[in-house]
Amino acid sequence: MDGFIDTIEWIAAIFVACVVTLIFVGVMLRYFFATSIPDGYDLGRMLLGILIFWGIAATSYRGTHITVDLVWSAANKSWKRYIDIFATLVLLFVVTVQTYTLFDKVVDTYRSNVLTFDLNLPTWPFFALAWVGDVSAVLLIAIRTYRLIFHPDEIHDETELKVAD
Repeated sequence: MDGFIDTIEWIAAIFVACVVTLIFVGVMLRYFFATSIPDGYDLGRMLLGILIFWGIAATSYRGTHITVDLVWSAANKSWKRYIDIFATLVLLFVVTVQTYTLFDKVVDTYRSNVLTFDLNLPTWPFFALAWVGDVSAVLLIAIRTYRLIFHPDEIHDETELKVAD
């Protein structure tokens, strides 16, 4: 299971590299050659969307997303676990609903045959790739929930590492 989780994190990292490379090359082309990448704006926008959904998958499992820990930090260890389980269940519900609605957007974009401006590339594959990242987020949050409930010692939680230091 950890290999699956690491793979999803690597995919998110690859999309970070793609977005950074696209932006860097685009800026260099504009600055030195007064030209731009065809559909650079559209590609950057869609790759950033993909990156966000794959990033949700990576951060949701590790617990490295932004949290408000006022009550959690004051609780004892057993209540911290209950709070973590409740918060993860809420996150699982929200991301599952988001995944469902994003699938509708993928289907709508496919049916509408939306294309990019310069190269006339179909945009639905980018939306589909973002949706796969969202599905990965649901899977990883479900795994995190399972581990929080049944195997809390298998959680690689950054907040626990901070508390231990």
